[in-house]
Amino acid sequence: MDANDDGHVDPTHRESFVDPLHVPTDQQQYNGGAEKPQLPRLSMQQQFNGGAEKPRPRPLSIETLPELDQIPTLMSPRANTMNPFRRVHKPLEYDDYFTGPRDTQKHSKWPLFLQMHGSILPKMILPLFGVGAWTTMLTFINFKVTNLGIHNILLTVLGFVVGMGLSFRSSTAYERYSEGRRYWANLLLACQTLGRVYWVHAKEREGELGKKDVLAKLTVLNLLVAFSVSLKHRLRFEPYTCYDDISHLVAHLDTFAQRATEEEPDKTLKALQGPGFFKSVGEYIGVSFAASNPRKLIKKSSRPLGNLPLEILSYLATYTDELIANGQLPVPMQQTLAYNNMAILNDVLVGTDRVLSTPLPIAYAIAIAQITWVYILLLPFQLLPTLNWITIPATIAAAYIILGLLMIGREIENPFGRDVNDLPLESYCAQIAEDMDIIACRKKRTTNADWIENIDNKPLWPLSNSGWQVWMNRGEDIIREAVSQKLESNFETRKELDKLQSEMSLMDKVRRMSKATGCNV
Repeated sequence: MDANDDGHVDPTHRESFVDPLHVPTDQQQYNGGAEKPQLPRLSMQQQFNGGAEKPRPRPLSIETLPELDQIPTLMSPRANTMNPFRRVHKPLEYDDYFTGPRDTQKHSKWPLFLQMHGSILPKMILPLFGVGAWTTMLTFINFKVTNLGIHNILLTVLGFVVGMGLSFRSSTAYERYSEGRRYWANLLLACQTLGRVYWVHAKEREGELGKKDVLAKLTVLNLLVAFSVSLKHRLRFEPYTCYDDISHLVAHLDTFAQRATEEEPDKTLKALQGPGFFKSVGEYIGVSFAASNPRKLIKKSSRPLGNLPLEILSYLATYTDELIANGQLPVPMQQTLAYNNMAILNDVLVGTDRVLSTPLPIAYAIAIAQITWVYILLLPFQLLPTLNWITIPATIAAAYIILGLLMIGREIENPFGRDVNDLPLESYCAQIAEDMDIIACRKKRTTNADWIENIDNKPLWPLSNSGWQVWMNRGEDIIREAVSQKLESNFETRKELDKLQSEMSLMDKVRRMSKATGCNV
């Protein structure tokens, strides 16, 4: 695109120019004004057949950007852009009871045994109806046709086997759940450490290079966020980069996933579309025939999808090498810290893949499910001689307990999905993004005197309320003596507080007793 010497765009080429910093007016947004910039559209033939005439967005350069004095405000590019990492606190909708992961920041005042959000009950509706129908049929035949009751010795023998199987199922599932949470905690620790290394320890050069260093640091902090978000999508078998929380973080990177997103628009559109209504309802209530193959997008891709977190890790490694080569990270311990935490990121990537791809062996899963259902189906025969018609509700109650333990183990076996009880990966990614902003919002300190020598700094609190300047006017021997007295003073203070608290507690008891007996104390 041509530009004049003063930086203004040639009017003859204005139609093909899409200003990335332009904020359209309300009239242009909603009424389709002629001045509204239009993005190139792909024909159906180009989308599905990959024609050679497929239009490509033109690369932007510094010359195409408007002058800063033409921008109303530095925040204007985000005037109509929502933050994908925002934490929205809204009341729980009806469909949120059956979709997840659960928002741990929400609080429910209902008693725990009455809460539906997070309960396994929706997926037990159909099995409990089936058990109720089976028990009703057997009870009717027992009283109307022939006696079906058997000795209850099977309750003892089979009950022990079922209990062992359910215990093994639950323990292995929760072990995978806790291991997945441990990996995401390690990811948070590594991102915080690397963010501090890049922002605080890495030196900034003088002049124009210093401004480039600041922008490079911000870019690398965004890559740490992109690593966590891409890991979340990888664990959920979402291989493309078309999602709101990842598209703008990796658009400038040359990755396999980015290429596949650009060259397969039809599959990208399917990735953004959720399941239909009936399939969603079937998944909510646990119908296995309604569940889709989670790896469907990966299998149907005609392009290599790569490993986006691993590719982002390569970019982080090259940036660290450049910092060391330029002398911006001169301390060997800081260099070791950077490389060790990048190794932690790689360990998190491999470990979460191991948790995802190594479920309970299918032989164990099938055997435990079959043993449990055999026990439930035989349970009415053993209860009929003793409970008669009460066998129906008793069997349903027993099936609720047994199947509940079985299905909980099945749900938390994959802790990275979208079930209500899965790990809230969105919250973890939002926390990492917020931590990176917290690290970057403060300029690197070149001296510590402004906070150490501050008037509000009380070095020997709670022993003394004197500030920094007061203690600077005292001798070193006095300061060291005060430090040695600080421990004893704190110990005596705690003893006095404990004694005062016990006396107040005794007085409260006496006051309550006098109020109950009507005597004045």
